[in-house]
Amino acid sequence: MGWLMGLPAWIQAGFATLFTYAMTALGAAFVFFSKKFHRGILNGMQGTSAGIMIAAAFFSLLLPAKERLELSGAAWYCAVVLAIGFSFGGAFILLSELWMAKHHFFGDENKRSGVLTCFAITLHNIPEGFAVGVAFGSVTGNASSWIAAVMLAVGIGIQNFPEGMCVAVPLRRQGFSTGKAFFWGQMSGIVEICAGLLGAVAVGLISSLLPWALAFSAGAMIVVSCSELIPSCVREGKVSALCGVTFGFALMMLLDVLLG
Repeated sequence: MGWLMGLPAWIQAGFATLFTYAMTALGAAFVFFSKKFHRGILNGMQGTSAGIMIAAAFFSLLLPAKERLELSGAAWYCAVVLAIGFSFGGAFILLSELWMAKHHFFGDENKRSGVLTCFAITLHNIPEGFAVGVAFGSVTGNASSWIAAVMLAVGIGIQNFPEGMCVAVPLRRQGFSTGKAFFWGQMSGIVEICAGLLGAVAVGLISSLLPWALAFSAGAMIVVSCSELIPSCVREGKVSALCGVTFGFALMMLLDVLLG
């Protein structure tokens, strides 16, 4: 462990985010088995994806952003940042959908929905990578702060497993080939490596921007879940969809509370 602690912060952050990316890819690999499932099971899995995204928006994004902002001691500033960041994230997804529809990108509405889901998860992974990088860049030299940074990376990595599935399975269900669904699923996590390196190098700047990025990503994920994933799976089967949403939310909440 000593030689790891002696490495530059950006290298430590690189190793940590490589692990979180690998967990995303592992979750996305689940799509190779999804073609063998009954359509109702796939529908429930899409509902699970929606539940995971909604829970992650609160427990992994908004709540940490609120805790960081509260350190400033100004409640009004905390409320404004969360509200504006969240609203901008939702508006960004809505404008992206309108732009894709206007320019006939992915003329198939289902495929466009899958692309937006991938987009939202990717946005969500950027501030997570920042958080890991900032944690390693802020290590004070004692073992306890380093272990805390490692545990943050482990927690985010475990949470990334269902998130990789959350991207790949809906894409597969909405017409993408198995290979393409896996490719985009794992690509949604690779941004964490870049964000982690940046966070470790520019600790002060990234730390101040992190709450905005977290709130922005939360807004994007909520809009995609409520406008695309949930309506789509409810049309296919209300019971399996709602059971999936409930299970996905409970799973992500459990992981965040236990590993948070």
